[in-house]
Amino acid sequence: MADDHTSVQEFFSARAADWDSRFPDDGPAYAAAVAELGLRPGDAVLDAGCGTGRALPPLRSAVGPRGTVLGVDLTPAMLRQAVRAGRSDSGLPVLADVVRLPLRTGCLDAVFAAGLISHLPHPADGLRELARVVRPNGTLALFHPVGRAALAARQGRRLSDDDLRAEGNLAPLLAGSGWRMTSYADEDARFLALAVRQS
Repeated sequence: MADDHTSVQEFFSARAADWDSRFPDDGPAYAAAVAELGLRPGDAVLDAGCGTGRALPPLRSAVGPRGTVLGVDLTPAMLRQAVRAGRSDSGLPVLADVVRLPLRTGCLDAVFAAGLISHLPHPADGLRELARVVRPNGTLALFHPVGRAALAARQGRRLSDDDLRAEGNLAPLLAGSGWRMTSYADEDARFLALAVRQS
């Protein structure tokens, strides 16, 4: 793993054991966001930066028993928590870097990414790699269970114009990385940007 990921691994390793108990009410928001991906039975989907695997059960429900659900994360401690929570029954947890996925080009129908983009040292590189592994016209969901303002307040900081997830910043970042943003919602109770893989 690259050296620039060390701080991300340290951050999440220290929080893995109690991550789910810190955010116990996020399940319905995850399920609602997954529903907006438009997955069909038999689809192949990746949870990029899956953490403790909270999206894996709703992703499995969406693609059914014949579909493929993968969860990729950089932090072994988070993947261990996903297994302990029984979420590996819904999808295969894989230790990997989102910037260098061990997947064939165009093998996925969709990617779900909760809280991922702000933890990527080079967001455009990660988004380009996600575009590589998704078929043309496949979908991407960038999600967070609270909106930008609520997250900033939770973290004790002010919301700034240079926030990567601000619509004016995110749309061109996606466009330059192989995606076209199709919808954008930044509300108190959720952040959800949907994009389509450009042909």
